[in-house]
Amino acid sequence: MTRRLLNLIVFSFICSCWISPTIANENIWPAYEIPRSIVRTITSENLGRSYDLYIKLPPNFHDEENKARRYPVLYLNDGTYCFQTAAGITHMPMNSGGFEHAILVGISYAEGEAGVASRSRDLTPTIPKNLNEGHGAKYEHGGAAEYLAFLRDEVVPFVEREYRGDASRKILVGQSYGGLFGAYVLVTDPTAFTDYILTSASLWHTESVMFDFEKKFASSNTKMPARVYFAIGEMETNPGRERNMVEDQTRFAATLRSRNYEGLEVRDVIIPSATHKTTFPIGLTKGLMWMLEGPNP
Repeated sequence: MTRRLLNLIVFSFICSCWISPTIANENIWPAYEIPRSIVRTITSENLGRSYDLYIKLPPNFHDEENKARRYPVLYLNDGTYCFQTAAGITHMPMNSGGFEHAILVGISYAEGEAGVASRSRDLTPTIPKNLNEGHGAKYEHGGAAEYLAFLRDEVVPFVEREYRGDASRKILVGQSYGGLFGAYVLVTDPTAFTDYILTSASLWHTESVMFDFEKKFASSNTKMPARVYFAIGEMETNPGRERNMVEDQTRFAATLRSRNYEGLEVRDVIIPSATHKTTFPIGLTKGLMWMLEGPNP
């Protein structure tokens, strides 16, 4: 037996001793936890439903010299997915000065409800005329106004009171239906948040009704004091594939610019080769490079 073969046999035995027990007993190991993160549950008096808030505090939040400091806050819809993604994206930049220190707040789906049911209701402003629109079409829709009131009147005050959120730096983040919801907030109550990062926004929803909301807003308003960052993947279409979501975003951003709203800053990008499932991390990173640029970008 050669030395090389002997080494391979020994190595294989060692690997089997290490790997097999890990696989067989994986449930005995503790779960990985996101540093400086906590979960708080908030029950809405207006909605009569409970939601978890996934909160990640910035580095040195509890240090004595920061006791009076207030921080920008990212409010992330679809918290089950978006919070974890944002926590990873911001970890190194916040630690190294690439991004400002900020608080992350992911909002879960309603307690006891499937995610698709909760988001279909909470993140859409209208009821689809075509019941085949989107994978959640069979669920309740049209609850965006009530959900916005919940965020604005209950979630935001809670975060600002309990965790020193800065009332002048509120960033709403939304992906897909969350992007649709963010666009709805922007053109109905733009001062509810100061900044918006909206990726893969479902502007096709209910026959592109968001363009009607914007037109109505423009008929009686000349100011929109907000920064908004749109990102869409080059390959994105709506669930029925009959609408090009890239064209929707381009047209919506162009419409906003054409109004010359006082105080509005708009940036929109198309992410090369990205799809509906891969746009969010890239779009969020690019949006934060603009809105949370740190001292060492």
